Amino acid sequence: MRKIGHFIDGHMVAGDAKRHGEVFNPATGEVDAQVAFASSADLDAAVKSAAAAQPGWAATNPQRRARVLMKFVELLNQNMQPLAELMSREHGKTVADSVGDITRGLEVAEFCIGIADLQKGEFTHGAGPGIDMYSMHQPVGVGAGITPFNFPAMIPMWMGMPAIACGNAFILKPSERDPSVPLRLAELLIEAGLPKGVFNVVQGDKDVVNAILQHPGIQAVTFVGSTPIAAHVYATAAAHGKRVQAFGGAKNHAVIMPDADIEMAADAMIGAGYGSAGERCMAIAVAVPVGEATANRLVAALKPRVEALKVGPYTDASSDFGPVVNGAARDRISGLVDQGVKEGAQLVVDGRGLQMQGYEKGFYVGPCLFDRVTTNMDIYKTEIFGPVLSIVRSPDYETALAMVNAHEYGNGVAIFTRDGDTARDFANRCQIGMVGVNVPIPTPLAFYGFGGWKRSAFGDLNQHGPDSIKFWTRTKTVTARWPSGIKSGAEFSMPVFSETAKKT
Repeated sequence: MRKIGHFIDGHMVAGDAKRHGEVFNPATGEVDAQVAFASSADLDAAVKSAAAAQPGWAATNPQRRARVLMKFVELLNQNMQPLAELMSREHGKTVADSVGDITRGLEVAEFCIGIADLQKGEFTHGAGPGIDMYSMHQPVGVGAGITPFNFPAMIPMWMGMPAIACGNAFILKPSERDPSVPLRLAELLIEAGLPKGVFNVVQGDKDVVNAILQHPGIQAVTFVGSTPIAAHVYATAAAHGKRVQAFGGAKNHAVIMPDADIEMAADAMIGAGYGSAGERCMAIAVAVPVGEATANRLVAALKPRVEALKVGPYTDASSDFGPVVNGAARDRISGLVDQGVKEGAQLVVDGRGLQMQGYEKGFYVGPCLFDRVTTNMDIYKTEIFGPVLSIVRSPDYETALAMVNAHEYGNGVAIFTRDGDTARDFANRCQIGMVGVNVPIPTPLAFYGFGGWKRSAFGDLNQHGPDSIKFWTRTKTVTARWPSGIKSGAEFSMPVFSETAKKT
């Protein structure tokens, strides 16, 4: 059986932990590896290595830091297929989906290659008599990223690439469910020329997370996961004096207007609702057709599409999506579907109890489609994180918009319409962080920020884009005056630089 450890100070280490976790192959349901959970000594070693490496890395000029990222992007492209297959083996998503996961992370690395421009400060010559002012954006120090199972490459790169591009050292705590790809990313960074200690990986569970949140040697923490844990991460890390961003759950709606292209909208719902078995924080979980006629047309278009979806192992390239990550996730999803039926929702397509021939122990859930869901039902309020799409019928546009705004989550939303006025009004008035117009998964590209509102995000700054540079740097402002501009004698009043102030 494979043994998975940590990456500390530039090389793989087994660690000294007495606790371990099992890593499953979701397609077969079999234990594929054993991952070591970091001890406090392992985390201390990672922090010590990062703290030792960070000053030298910060002193490296930004062009040279960018060259390391350029080489890293090259190596990622060269290793794309084996990385994707390794990811699918531990996560269960199709290989094509894993390629997309890696590629979206790679795009953030490409964005960070422009760090020399992104990290520039400001300068004002002659701000006062003989006085210049300028600002600089300096690294925070040692940062940590705590990432979820559903994107084992993308989210670690969303966090780690801006952190190291800005001159920080970074400690990654990936999900213990699929821990191997993050280790390969660390190896490729070293191969690309990153100094040892700048990027470390420690494995573990909630005990390691809490140790990170409280460790005095870590100055900043970023997190993606469920909302209850995001709230805990934000409160705990902030209480220990750290800069924090924490991203939580989602319940993303898609509003389908009467004038929408129903066939296009139905195709969009299929991809956004069932891709990656629904294990995406940007998955469309709720379709909101406006008007009974629109709803009936949408259900008629969706039902045969859902029934035709092919579920299978990642080794089958014809699979539309694969299993969910583990048995607990499968059972939780099926239990929520059971609850939806009990509460009176109409289960149009039932994917419970799916078993694949030859993969009977795999963690499969077939696609489920609910109609006539209401906002008081658990399946509407809860993030299911599985291949379940709910249809909530709305009598009119204003009711649909109010429904979107009333939900506790505010990650992503979409509207399908041909009317520009409606789309513009919706984008302006919806209380959601990321909005799609005829785009079902409005995940911004790397040069914009990713982040939700309400209970989907804690903290002021988004992931990647310009916000990531702000998060991973601190602004220092310098006011400078040289001896030739200094008059003799002490001044005791508040310094002022305007002539008007001098006269008063």
